Amino acid sequence: MSQESNELVFKIQDMDCAEEVTILKQVIGPLVGGEEHLFFDILNRRMTITSNEQTVSRDEIIVAVKQTGMRAEPWDAEKKTDTASFWSRHGRTVVTSLSGAMLGTAFLTHVFLADSFGAALGVEEAAKGIIPLPVRIQYLVAIVTGIWFVLPKAWFALKRLRPDMNLLMCVAVIGALLIDEWFEAAAVAFLFALSQLLEAWSVGRARRAVAALMDLSPTIAHVRDADGNENTVPAESVSVGTTFLIRPGEKVPLDGTVLKGTSEVNQAPITGESVPVDKQAADELFAGTINGDGLLEAECTKPAENTVLAQIIRMVGEAQSRRSPSELWVEKFARVYTPIVMALALLVLLGLPLLLHVSWHNAMYRALLLLVIACPCALVISTPVSIVATLAAAARNGVLIKGGVFVETPSRLRALALDKTGTLTRGKPVVTKIVPLNGHAESELLERAAALESHSNHPLALAILEAAEKQQVAYEMADNYQIIQGKGATGTLKGREFWLGSHRYLEERIEDTSAVHEQLEVLSNSGQTVVVIGNESHVRGFIALADRVRETSAEIIRELHASGIEELVMLTGDNQGTARAVADEVGMDQVYAELLPEDKLRIIETLVDDYGHVAMVGDGVNDAPAMGRSSLGIAMGAAGSDVAIESADIALMTDDLTKIPWLIDHSHKALGIIRQNIIFALSIKVLFVILMVLNHASLWAAIAADMGASLLVIFNGLRLLQLPAENKQSN
Repeated sequence: MSQESNELVFKIQDMDCAEEVTILKQVIGPLVGGEEHLFFDILNRRMTITSNEQTVSRDEIIVAVKQTGMRAEPWDAEKKTDTASFWSRHGRTVVTSLSGAMLGTAFLTHVFLADSFGAALGVEEAAKGIIPLPVRIQYLVAIVTGIWFVLPKAWFALKRLRPDMNLLMCVAVIGALLIDEWFEAAAVAFLFALSQLLEAWSVGRARRAVAALMDLSPTIAHVRDADGNENTVPAESVSVGTTFLIRPGEKVPLDGTVLKGTSEVNQAPITGESVPVDKQAADELFAGTINGDGLLEAECTKPAENTVLAQIIRMVGEAQSRRSPSELWVEKFARVYTPIVMALALLVLLGLPLLLHVSWHNAMYRALLLLVIACPCALVISTPVSIVATLAAAARNGVLIKGGVFVETPSRLRALALDKTGTLTRGKPVVTKIVPLNGHAESELLERAAALESHSNHPLALAILEAAEKQQVAYEMADNYQIIQGKGATGTLKGREFWLGSHRYLEERIEDTSAVHEQLEVLSNSGQTVVVIGNESHVRGFIALADRVRETSAEIIRELHASGIEELVMLTGDNQGTARAVADEVGMDQVYAELLPEDKLRIIETLVDDYGHVAMVGDGVNDAPAMGRSSLGIAMGAAGSDVAIESADIALMTDDLTKIPWLIDHSHKALGIIRQNIIFALSIKVLFVILMVLNHASLWAAIAADMGASLLVIFNGLRLLQLPAENKQSN
């Protein structure tokens, strides 16, 4: 996201999870006119304020952020490396390591001085409360370093009377000290600090997965100046229209169009295609792709900051601010859950001695144990890590998901609507049949058609010209060329007037015969478009063209049915005969033809009413209204279209339909792992509550279990970074 005049952009140190985002929303939101003006990119630790209604200065924002225990600094888009201090980058690791080391040395010192493990663990009644001063000092250092980064956030939560897990942990540690459980207090402080460090590491792991996209694009480009001399310059300094060279084996530095040369280019880093694509003059190149064995000369079409690769990197980062339903549920749950648990802990502390005559020491220990058990750390981290990993893996596979909110939707789809042209079909008509009449030859008919169509850039005209080139039919451009709007065209060849047009135009000329009419109707009903050619005296013949169905379309439709899609619908503006022929060939459930954009919108609305979760797959431009009304808009072939990337919820970087079943499967896996993590995190807590009731749990064991749970949900979520074998090989 570029920093415009109405935007304030900051880098937030220590922002590694959804919890910090929630805190910042609570503090900064009221200052800038509401949370809706705040956008967060956890991967890059970036906070963007899109509106500043109350004219709050940068310095005031920085001060407000500092009150939360985090640090803010103005965002510098030009910084290529992290110039933060050693303490900013490694402080958490240092204090956590020191806390763990002091915990270990304190415990060993206690064992040595007391000559008993039981005394150090506090399980020997005779040794309770007898802790040597050197041991207490070491435990105190372990505690202070353990809660060093937690205490400012806990204090902030206390001041705002909004208890969170930071406050909960600090209360548990202080409470343990009050009842003289030094080992327990130090263990809780260290293990919680370790869980926070692991959480920061997990987001960093996903951050590095996305940052790897940035490394795809080299920082230099070999450009050719007006005199033909070659110079090596920074890629960001290359302007649009500049000629640059890509040697064999090099990465393409910028988006461009090939001017000279032929080569195979590995586009997997951008589009997810596992097979290299042949490139020649006039073909598109994308920054970050890898050149094969040929030397290519290309013209820059976009500046470095606007390449497709740059858009992917930017949008994957911005996607973090668009939270998934599971993330929102966990956030709301934790927000209510933590205060309730603190109230229950207070009830245990006061109720057990008064009602069950339990000692105050035992009651306080159980209350503290309940606080530690209830720490929502593993629960809070269970979903964001999975979402970040899902977004990163999808981007590497050529599928750009525009936010966590769209990660889960594909797994819930019940109906899918697809545009025909360019989606189920190739979007490029080809000549399928040439039928000369009245004694004329095929080559002659094709020559006349090419002579007329050479003035046009219509897809049908280009298909006829391509057929003439393939059959090596020579032709000259017609003179006096005129377009007959919506019907055809006329022109003069060697002094004679010829015309070219549709079946309807033939009928208007009253030159249609029953035999010709029957042939044309058969071709039209089979999904082919017919171009008729004639002159002032008679019809010379006709040429049939068709937009070929993709070889994979039928198989993909079967896979979509197998993945749980109940209704597959084709929407097209093409004629009924063509639409029906394509639908029958690929196996669609329903087909709607001759549609205007508003008609597609109406049908999507009906599907949403009937099925609830509906996706619309199109080109992202003409289908924008329908895609916007659907539950999920999916744009095909977005690598060649900026509009498609911007308009869709999910953009498939190529026009490869196989990405749609992959997307649905990937979404199912992500949702499954998110549910596994949530259930596991809650189950651990239920288990320890039972153990607490039975008096078989300890503070350090509870926090160790929570830390272990955090570690397991992190690694479970990071499994989503894995790609199918063929994509790994291509990358």
